Amino acid sequence: MPLLVDTGVLYALADRRDAWHARVRRYLLAHRETLLAPVTILPEVAYLLRDRIGAHAELAFVRSIAKGELAVEAIQRVDLSRAGELMETYEDLGFVDTTVVAIAERLKVPSIATTDRRHFASVRPAHRERFILLP
Repeated sequence: MPLLVDTGVLYALADRRDAWHARVRRYLLAHRETLLAPVTILPEVAYLLRDRIGAHAELAFVRSIAKGELAVEAIQRVDLSRAGELMETYEDLGFVDTTVVAIAERLKVPSIATTDRRHFASVRPAHRERFILLP
């Protein structure tokens, strides 16, 4: 089963100065699942890489996606509907996070790789009691 990733994990992997970098890297080296990125996180990751590290980091990210090193999950209409429901239920969750949850529910994945414990720990997904948050 692929590992569904959120923005923070991909950013932390790229930024050696990030507080989560070592933890994320260790986890991903020990668990060789395919990383599955919801398409909605890609602009957020790209922006953070360019803004905080530089254009070269953003370019490396785009090339990595183009090479297939990261699987990308498209958003479906049902995910958009569910994201809207989640945004109404969890006022502190924005569009990107709610689409990650909606895609996780649709794919029935039990875990999300994220550095955002505060938001994802509060969500009660439709397909299970709660998500397992990794790493």
